[in-house]
Amino acid sequence: MAFGGDFEHNDEVMSEINMTPLVDVMLVLLIIFIITVPVLTHSVNVDLPRASNQPTELKPQTVQLAVTASGEVFWNETKVDAAELNAKLLAAAAQSPQPEIHLRGDKAVPYEHVVKTMAAVQQAGILKLGFVTEPN
Repeated sequence: MAFGGDFEHNDEVMSEINMTPLVDVMLVLLIIFIITVPVLTHSVNVDLPRASNQPTELKPQTVQLAVTASGEVFWNETKVDAAELNAKLLAAAAQSPQPEIHLRGDKAVPYEHVVKTMAAVQQAGILKLGFVTEPN
């Protein structure tokens, strides 16, 4: 019985694949997996406590500040003077979370009135200030 071919003529390349080492390796891997899988799936049963974890995210309120063409300032459609504006801004800055300030300036208002309102918001310590414009 000749498995390796003819030993006398070594000039030719052997074109047969020897499957014995491949089968040996596959059987060893199969045995390793059969042994290790039950060990990996074994765990200790522990009665864990249950808790609900739902985020309670408070949305900050939005304050609309409007500056008219004559320089008047409105807090959510209520007219306020400079002292009242500063008091409301300080109260809003102390809230947690701080409200967002949306600043609307009239097209004809002098730039000075808008800048004074922005400075009052900044001095109060409010971090979120946005400008609202109308699209064309």
